[in-house]
Amino acid sequence: MTIRSLLIANRGEIACRVIRTARRLGIRTVAVYSDADADALHVRMADAAVHVGPAPARESYLIGERIIAAAHAAGADAIHPGYGFLSENADFAQGVIDAGLTWVGPDPSSIRAMGLKDAAKARMIAAGVPVTPGYMGDDQGAERLANEAGRIGYPVLIKAVAGGGGKGMRRVDDAADFADALGSCRREAASSFGDDRVLIEKYILSPRHIEVQVFGDRHGHVVHLFERDCSLQRRHQKVIEEAPAPGMDEVTRAAVCAAAVKAARAVDYVGAGTIEFIADASNGLHPDRVWFMEMNTRLQVEHPVTEAITGQDLVEWQLRVAAGEPLPLTQEALSIHGHAIEARLYAEDPSRGFLPSVGTLEAFDLGDPAETGVRIDTGVEEGAVVSPFYDPMIAKLIAHGATREDARRDLADALSDAVIWPVRTNAGFLVEALEHADFVAGAVDTGMIAREGEALLPPDRPSEEALAAAAAELAGATFLPGFRLNAAPRRSATFLLDGAAVAIDFSEAPVADEAVDTQVLVTEGGQTWALAPFRGEGAAGGGAGDGAILSPMPGRIIAVEVTAGASVLSGQKLLTLEAMKMEHALTAPFDGVVAELNADTGAQVAEGTLLVRIAREEA
Repeated sequence: MTIRSLLIANRGEIACRVIRTARRLGIRTVAVYSDADADALHVRMADAAVHVGPAPARESYLIGERIIAAAHAAGADAIHPGYGFLSENADFAQGVIDAGLTWVGPDPSSIRAMGLKDAAKARMIAAGVPVTPGYMGDDQGAERLANEAGRIGYPVLIKAVAGGGGKGMRRVDDAADFADALGSCRREAASSFGDDRVLIEKYILSPRHIEVQVFGDRHGHVVHLFERDCSLQRRHQKVIEEAPAPGMDEVTRAAVCAAAVKAARAVDYVGAGTIEFIADASNGLHPDRVWFMEMNTRLQVEHPVTEAITGQDLVEWQLRVAAGEPLPLTQEALSIHGHAIEARLYAEDPSRGFLPSVGTLEAFDLGDPAETGVRIDTGVEEGAVVSPFYDPMIAKLIAHGATREDARRDLADALSDAVIWPVRTNAGFLVEALEHADFVAGAVDTGMIAREGEALLPPDRPSEEALAAAAAELAGATFLPGFRLNAAPRRSATFLLDGAAVAIDFSEAPVADEAVDTQVLVTEGGQTWALAPFRGEGAAGGGAGDGAILSPMPGRIIAVEVTAGASVLSGQKLLTLEAMKMEHALTAPFDGVVAELNADTGAQVAEGTLLVRIAREEA
């Protein structure tokens, strides 16, 4: 191993994960950090750390020259980009190489070849890799694109040419919706990638997302490490991934993995990469119903499930290949062992339309991997601050078992026991998804979450049993309201559950020896609530019900669709807020008029800011 000091050009859980492998290999590590991450876990884990700028990523983590300068200043001789940020930026990769540093990733030429989806598909067609029907032309006029969508046949998928990670992607079911979807897609693509060009694909109605992990070295070797299934998605963002793919027979596996290797060879690929396919699973998985979608020229978020079933450390493979070594194993030496499932834990509130949640993690306990057997990859810890500046994923939980059911059950149990407060997460939602009958049966496609909707949302309050136990703990042994002579004591009282007054009967719950006078955290099914004494105070009301549209989180207004005094209909889009790399549409709660408008395109707003007030029209 010729790499002696490695700078990780990233943050959060992937930076921590790379540091762990580098440390095991005896490699010194260097972290970079923004103002928001000065006290972050990855900074403390590394042997050295360099400040690279203000909190917004575009002013720190995305400035390649600053990252390279940090590497030189800290004495690093190699840079690992992680995923996201600059990981698939060919100019940055070339800059690293030109600076005399080792780039832990594919050649810039390979990144360029696969970075633009239209060019990548053309190259795959030439290489004999099957691709999805669609339009990838240079004419980007709205009329031409709409005509092509009609020719392909609805539903279609609009995708940013330079896109990735689910950004710049819209499904369109009807020609009447095409123009709005195109505009939204282009805005997001321009914001995320600096390129608003798009392509159009036929939308597969029963789609499975199958991807293959590939690896190449500079000695002419290319192998695959089998497939993953990433079909459980929300808004094109992967939620739960697993390996191997449920229902994958050996004939289809051989065909898909061979196509992936062929795709990698077509661009002389070196390092870790993923070939993504879409499969029409309306009648099971078949070799002739799987098509190339795109290649991700980096390590994937879901790489741990591949590590689990193969027993390999893919970051170690990356470092060895970057150092010029051959691949650690041949294709014949690789095999599948058991089943692995990964869940992405996001700081978001499913009960509020999955809006990102920010704040201090006063409680953060995902269990002990030594006891649960569930791997935890995270970049935060108790006391850390979840900021609005970056992707809301705060951890990944990965379960590996002899069977799929073993892994599913272990992962659901670990998520059910997660204690996270007051930041909201999707842990309860993940439990509901893992325990859904279709997931248990392995009958999942990319539309499952959208189809099931509210059926996958966790309960909005704990069970009566959990509440009673918490109330008994909070009240203590001396709290006996309602006591009457010669009658069984009845213990009940009013408490505050997340600030709302609730009456709880805890007569049957075991009493605590001592009273707790602050609050008790109630955890059930991955959800955490705070139960506190009621002393006459209550939570303030207000919100959309009275026509006040408040900013649900810190963000930037990117589009205002109404003017003061305009009439609006219930559900009509009022404005679009961009926060944590996603667009969020705010809509009218009822028919009325815009009585107050405090929103300007481009403005930064804080959480709770009054943006619009809708008044009901007088009869």
